[in-house]
Amino acid sequence: MQELKVTPLPGACGAEIGGIDLARPLADATIDAIRVAFVEHHVLFFRKQHLDPAQQVAFGARFGELEDYPFVAPLPEHPKVIPVIKEPDENDNFGGGWHTDLIYRPVPPLGTMLYAVEVPRRGGDTLFADGVKAWEALSPGMQRMLEGLKVEYNVRHIAQDRIERGRSGQASRSMPARRDDDVSNGSPVHPLVRTHPESGRRGLYFSREHTIRFAEMTPRESRPLLDWIQSHLTQPEFVTRLHWEAGTLTFWDNRCLNHRALNDYQGERRHMHRITIAGDVPRSSHSLI
Repeated sequence: MQELKVTPLPGACGAEIGGIDLARPLADATIDAIRVAFVEHHVLFFRKQHLDPAQQVAFGARFGELEDYPFVAPLPEHPKVIPVIKEPDENDNFGGGWHTDLIYRPVPPLGTMLYAVEVPRRGGDTLFADGVKAWEALSPGMQRMLEGLKVEYNVRHIAQDRIERGRSGQASRSMPARRDDDVSNGSPVHPLVRTHPESGRRGLYFSREHTIRFAEMTPRESRPLLDWIQSHLTQPEFVTRLHWEAGTLTFWDNRCLNHRALNDYQGERRHMHRITIAGDVPRSSHSLI
């Protein structure tokens, strides 16, 4: 078994994992140790890796079934891998707002793995906000007010914008859009406070850019509290910043994190490969009783 080294990072969450080569087959005990670190630290960074898409897929599949991404065409030879690319002459980036991946599905994913193929000379970092720490920092009164709330999500406006931008030539030429009406037209409802299925810890489970409203409230009634939750969750004390290098693979837990990709590298190219690992239906502490 390769010798795994876990180095917790300063900040709200995250650890670097050293001592292993992800391109080689890993023993079950090593995968188990990675999973333990993943549940504890919420986001893991593997540096100096040399992975082709098939190797990334093989590693990701050790943690669960891989899912299709509904709105970006995958690599032709690897249907579970999508390219995340910004060309030097493009202005907008992918994933630039705070969000949780695919929360607008009835069964959102467990996690995402993103591998850096090419990175800009400066900029292009990713921020991660820890929903567990943000929840635990709330007063008992605020926790009592928030627990039991449910949030309705929809991605139709974002998906349609991506399609229209593709038609007009404004979307990334390297990330052709595709359409999934089943996902676009759904409006699943998930608990705002989610109990993590492996750690048992509670945390804010939330994606502001995909949010319509609180269940049984109007969008107008919902907006002030939704905006407050967003500002609380993304305070600096709950955020970790990742600086990418070519060959970095990052594995984050969508069940308890928000993230955003910074768009501060105009005129340079950023090229990533992404896979998504299937999860389970979000549960609150109330639904577990």
